[in-house]
Amino acid sequence: MIRNFGNKLGLAWWAKIETEKPNTIYWYGPFITRRSLKKNMSSFINDLSSEGAINIKHSLVRCKKEEPLTF
Repeated sequence: MIRNFGNKLGLAWWAKIETEKPNTIYWYGPFITRRSLKKNMSSFINDLSSEGAINIKHSLVRCKKEEPLTF
């Protein structure tokens, strides 16, 4: 609930993760702190790698994000 409130205010942390194959942008979050996002992000990236995604790039963004979370 706090994460959703923080997201509505634009204070939540998100990871924007881009892959080349498939050519997709994933948004991973919301998280209350940058530290908690960084701690949990490796499992998400490992899942993408195990599914065959290549050229995985990411950036950490503090913003308000709504659906869709995958493009």
